[in-house]
Amino acid sequence: MGVDTMIHRFTPGSGPVLLLLHGTGGNEDDLLDLGQSLLPKAALLSPRGNVLENGMPRFFRRLAAGVFDIPDLIVRTHELAEFVSAARQTYELNDRPIVAVGYSNGANIAASLFLLRPEVLAGGVLLRAMLPLEPPLKPNLANVPVLLAAGRHDAMIPSAGTEALASALRAAGAEVTLEWTEGGHELHAPEITNAARWLATHFSH
Repeated sequence: MGVDTMIHRFTPGSGPVLLLLHGTGGNEDDLLDLGQSLLPKAALLSPRGNVLENGMPRFFRRLAAGVFDIPDLIVRTHELAEFVSAARQTYELNDRPIVAVGYSNGANIAASLFLLRPEVLAGGVLLRAMLPLEPPLKPNLANVPVLLAAGRHDAMIPSAGTEALASALRAAGAEVTLEWTEGGHELHAPEITNAARWLATHFSH
């Protein structure tokens, strides 16, 4: 499998690689500005989800709001992992750390990557994520830093789902930072500032 399995953008840079994963209805261009503002010198790898829901791209199917098609999620998680592996070769990323930055649906497939393919990511900023599935085996995420940014009044992501994800990642050894806002599903400027500060702390080298 090569990088042509997913429509994507790649922007060269130094240091870490940000894997930008859009929300429902987004595309490969949606998070490029966000990625550059979060870690200005980083390379950016931004794929478009291969699933369509009423014409809107997603990374995996769902049966209803908050109800995921688990078999499809598993297939798509491995598909994304193989895409990242191919991109590492194609763009000569060598052993540079790949850090997920995902929003909503993109954050959920990033969470699934951590749980099913823990070797792929060196860390992640998951914006509005929930536990996507129970992994068959507990992954080894020892010392992997993950930032979860959640809204206490999010109508799409229940707070219990975010707490469950934080617990699952911590149980696997990840260093989880869980930050709550009083907002909903939308993002706010202070969260982006906090995420940039967090990324600089963990991945500026």
